[in-house]
Amino acid sequence: MEARDVFEHEWPYLLSLLPHSLDLDDSAFRTGAIRRRREVDSASTLLRLTLAYGFCGLSLRQTAAWAEAADVAKLSDVALLKRFRHAHKWLALILGVKLAERASAAEHLPRGYRIRLIDATGISKPGSVGTDWRLHLSYNLDNLAIQALDLTDSSGGETLRRFAINRGEIAICDRGYAHRAGLWSVRESEGHFIVRINWRNMPLLTPDGKPFSILSFLRGLDDATPGECPVQTAPDNPRGIPSMRCRLIAVRKTEAAAARSREKVMRESSKKSRSVDLRTLESAGYVFMLTSDDSLSATQVLELYRFRWQIEMAFKRLKSLLALDKLPAKDPDLARTFMYAKLLAALLLDDLTEQFLAFSPWGFPLA
Repeated sequence: MEARDVFEHEWPYLLSLLPHSLDLDDSAFRTGAIRRRREVDSASTLLRLTLAYGFCGLSLRQTAAWAEAADVAKLSDVALLKRFRHAHKWLALILGVKLAERASAAEHLPRGYRIRLIDATGISKPGSVGTDWRLHLSYNLDNLAIQALDLTDSSGGETLRRFAINRGEIAICDRGYAHRAGLWSVRESEGHFIVRINWRNMPLLTPDGKPFSILSFLRGLDDATPGECPVQTAPDNPRGIPSMRCRLIAVRKTEAAAARSREKVMRESSKKSRSVDLRTLESAGYVFMLTSDDSLSATQVLELYRFRWQIEMAFKRLKSLLALDKLPAKDPDLARTFMYAKLLAALLLDDLTEQFLAFSPWGFPLA
């Protein structure tokens, strides 16, 4: 099924997948997406136009031509641009309500643990070779769906403080999130974390408060056997962050895997014209992480961390299937509208596909 066909012929069904608690027209006026009804007669029409632009890969001129041919609306590409510039806050609101709806449904899943995979990816604007936007995702492992997201400019760093990790949930993330402030925010809300670290980005102490050497611990590991030891993070007194009791979990890599990791370290250092610290090369032969959870074995912690590939696949789907990284707009407000529209359309089409595959023969939820 072509995306354009969905927006042209299946629009009532797609519209039915929006949260029923949300008043489209009222929210559009409150956020300034619609200021007067001229050429665009309703909020649902504006939503249809933004999704056609953001999801189908149409230019502004092509969107205007499609809208007139499909008898959706009659307006110029310049008029569309003006409306789209004011639509990003509204789309963000709809997207947030839709994600909240998914999250509340996931709370009732009969699972002993609720896993949240956290990561971020960079997006470039036309003509740029760096990161201009950063998309932060919280991925629900229970139902393999995006639970929450945050869109920032390039200054928005990776931190666990960006998402609410609730009591009983476990946040799994890579080394970019190994900061005491973010980890403490998880523990304050009675959640847990499994975070990969490197040998120097997280100051650790022994349980009795003495300096802890990660490399000395790693050197004592047996081949193919996970190891662990109790540690605590060093307090960050200027920021008011206390010590956190954790477990250091580690396993030695195979020689082939260690060699690939060392080659990657050498390549990155060469690009930056930096010398390589021998301790960095030594630590590349291991996988090691911190967890605040006491109920999981070392093997279970490592097996759970392997599920991070799910969020990597989510990013690849967004970039390859949805062309999220092919940002056509340089204007910041138009770029936000484009990205929010693409993400919202992805969620709605995902739900529509699930409903077609579900038991109900009509393929959409009845109000």
